[in-house]
Amino acid sequence: MAQGKQAKVLSEVQIRTTLQFLSTTRNSQRDIVILLLSVKSGLRAKEIASITWAMLTDPEGNIGDAIALQNIASKGKNGGRTIPLNKELKVALETLKDFAVAKRLEKGFLFDLASNVITSERGERMSANSIAHWFKRLYGNLGFDGCSSHSGRRTAITRWAKNTSKVGGSLKDVQDLAGHVSLATTQRYIQSDSMAKRKLVDMG
Repeated sequence: MAQGKQAKVLSEVQIRTTLQFLSTTRNSQRDIVILLLSVKSGLRAKEIASITWAMLTDPEGNIGDAIALQNIASKGKNGGRTIPLNKELKVALETLKDFAVAKRLEKGFLFDLASNVITSERGERMSANSIAHWFKRLYGNLGFDGCSSHSGRRTAITRWAKNTSKVGGSLKDVQDLAGHVSLATTQRYIQSDSMAKRKLVDMG
């Protein structure tokens, strides 16, 4: 993504406002998961559209502690990666899975772990384009100018970068979580903070 045309990073207030709005939608369980996969796991629209329950579950079929994103669900040949599950996202996924299992049983079908996590109201897989349009409508309805399906990804990567030193990590860890081939790409995603830069200089 070219510099100057990047999607805006979401503030914590914007994220909470969006979650509150989504809790009132017709497909609230699904919609909340879509947002959290974006802002908490940094997934692209294509990855959100492609993720299956098998990539999220342990051998017993329960929601595990990480997303085992496969190359086929990502961008390029090396886009696959393991992303630890954010606690809030894990709870939302467990709720959605319980709902999906019950819905399948109502129709007389067994739940299939190979099925997509995010589906349309008719139970069909949503395309990456559909996910991108979903975000566009969402942020448009909320009046968040300059925000798109990439805003959540930029938000996650920026937050990881800001907090990495607190947990003894490095930008290489952020690069791995983002699924970027080069560190330079990761750095372009990170929104700089003027106050943080001033504090860093004053510490010298």
